[in-house]
Amino acid sequence: METELKLSLNAQDLPRLLAHPLLAGAGSVQRLLNTYFDTPELALQRRRMAVRERLAGEQWLLTVKTAGHSENGLSRRQEWEAPTTRGDLQFDTLVDDADLSAELMDLRPTLQALFCTDFERQRWVITHDGADIEVALDQGRIHVPGTDVSELLLELELELLSGPESVLLALADVLRQTPQGPVALTPSDASKAQRGMALWQRLN
Repeated sequence: METELKLSLNAQDLPRLLAHPLLAGAGSVQRLLNTYFDTPELALQRRRMAVRERLAGEQWLLTVKTAGHSENGLSRRQEWEAPTTRGDLQFDTLVDDADLSAELMDLRPTLQALFCTDFERQRWVITHDGADIEVALDQGRIHVPGTDVSELLLELELELLSGPESVLLALADVLRQTPQGPVALTPSDASKAQRGMALWQRLN
């Protein structure tokens, strides 16, 4: 189960955010290349699910996310992720929900790449008020391959690793206040997959 708070921010606020005392260390930085799949009839979108293939460093990962629930930027959803071979989409060894696994394997022959995200992730793990939280700053683009349709991606994700869920909101409030002035961190319910699908639908 993934529990995270997604926050959008403005480019002009980025220097202030990075100067926050809690983000004083450089954190780890990694480029992430992601391709999202669906059927021509958008069977996954209708179920508010996402299937993603990710290249992280030299490692390919296959991810399945269920619809879950998102409100005021805070989302809770089931997620499965494991190393894979590019193009394999082997859901039967990834998803431990037998019915869902079977449905995805049935859809597998018709899945096609619809859109991509290409971004750099700067990552910190912070302990705050008894909770361990991954803070991830993503900067890059969402695009439809083979076209010039794209948009900028700049967002902050706070993912709960352990501890009470309420600390996510508390940490967001702390990050909004920096010695250089306030940072506008706005809760967002639009996932990268939803934004990418909106781009793809402009062409279809």
